Amino acid sequence: MPEYFVVRGTVEHGDERGRELGFPTANLALGDQAGSVGDGVWAGWVGREDGSRVPAAISVGRRPTYYGADGYRLLEAHLLDFTADLYGETLVVWLGSHLRDQQAYASAEDLITALKNDIAAASQWTAEHPAAALPAPGETPLGEVRRVSG
Repeated sequence: MPEYFVVRGTVEHGDERGRELGFPTANLALGDQAGSVGDGVWAGWVGREDGSRVPAAISVGRRPTYYGADGYRLLEAHLLDFTADLYGETLVVWLGSHLRDQQAYASAEDLITALKNDIAAASQWTAEHPAAALPAPGETPLGEVRRVSG
């Protein structure tokens, strides 16, 4: 049975760098700054309050291109083919496949190229792992990471 990490959180305002780069994200605070789930880029799903589930490319970590090792650890979900405002909405995020580790990039252009590759990989993974097969998230407290299996 597939295993997922699940995080539930309320979308917060960030520094809007993702939006500036052309990849807006829903930012969720992580209570675990030590890293119970590995930092990196993940393919997964985002569940909205209305019950819909949207495929996503998800970054977990400290944003090393801009903050090095000192950044605040958070989850940033780029919902694929999605444009609505999510500020203040509580989301459930399923992290399904670790695509790569986080890394610092020398330029915004290099980061954008990596993000495009991440989105392509997340699109492929979510097409092969439909939302209908996701395990129930359980009662995950805000900002906590839980492991669930289907």
